[in-house]
Amino acid sequence: MPHLLVDISSHGFGHVSQTAPVVNALTQLMPELRITLRTAAPLAILRQRFRCEFAHIPAAFDFGMKMSSAVDVLVDASAAAYRDFHAGWEAKVQREAQALRALSPDLLLANIPYLSLAAAQLVGMRAVAMCSLDWADIYRHYCARDAASREIFGQMVAAYNSAACFLQPQPSMPMPGFSNTRSIAPIACIGRNQRATLAAQLPAAAEKLVLVAMGGMEFRLPMESWPRIRGVRWLVPAAWKIGRDDVSAFDSFGLAFGDVLASCDAVLTKPGYGTFAEAACAGIPVLYVARRDWPEEPWLVQWLQRHGACLEVGRAMLETGELSAVLQQLWALPRPPLPIPAGANEAAHYLRDLIAVRA
Repeated sequence: MPHLLVDISSHGFGHVSQTAPVVNALTQLMPELRITLRTAAPLAILRQRFRCEFAHIPAAFDFGMKMSSAVDVLVDASAAAYRDFHAGWEAKVQREAQALRALSPDLLLANIPYLSLAAAQLVGMRAVAMCSLDWADIYRHYCARDAASREIFGQMVAAYNSAACFLQPQPSMPMPGFSNTRSIAPIACIGRNQRATLAAQLPAAAEKLVLVAMGGMEFRLPMESWPRIRGVRWLVPAAWKIGRDDVSAFDSFGLAFGDVLASCDAVLTKPGYGTFAEAACAGIPVLYVARRDWPEEPWLVQWLQRHGACLEVGRAMLETGELSAVLQQLWALPRPPLPIPAGANEAAHYLRDLIAVRA
């Protein structure tokens, strides 16, 4: 029985939402494939996204950047964390190599931990990276002035370049330092419109449902003081505990997140691959709060502007909740043809061929 090991960053949920459709497509091509997921992402999220049997090893092989919220990077803390993470780098790679030998997969897929890629190279194991971003360029963007940055960046780039391929689902940020990149179509799991199911669970009828989804990191909005918008019901995380009769918890409906998204009239979010791609492919208009210092943002926004209806809102508007006018503008925008998320099948066929060669 062939074995695929999948290492997934838990820096938000976008890495899971990118990876799951690929693994789901691959198991359709290879029903006998055994899947092991190594990630610190919540098991409930994994079970919701992965439509196949898998073994789960709770583990974190990267941390991305240290954040104070879903959109605010702690630069100094991140630089210090990277210095600590790369201390004794060679010994750390050796330890991870031992873990890989014990698991003995036929292929490693990393989105986008680079430590396990370096370990795979050490043991001669075939490996593939896949993501719309990479931690090396993110790190250099924020931490280039750190005294240790040249050595750390070099180790990161070497690890990514050691992969047989770095699959870049569109939209993707440029990765000029890599020699192994391969562009593929967008990846998204398109949800089903379950509007009737939602309506049956809501306390009152609403003309418009607006989902508030700021990714897998805390970014609670002060909705208690927001003005009411006639005909609009907000769907927010239950953990926010917003005590208003025009607000409902989207994770209490018993539906997959993608189905909730596909059932709404708009989504309020931050620039992130998962929500942007899934909203565009489902035809859901997007309000997004800018995070201009994030290197991936321009490429995500430019793509969404071509393939979906979207408008930017400032942080100040999220504080006041004065969103009525911008929502009306959003709903008046033309709707371009829906993009086709063919990237999962592209990646699955590529991975299948690599596993077949290994077997």
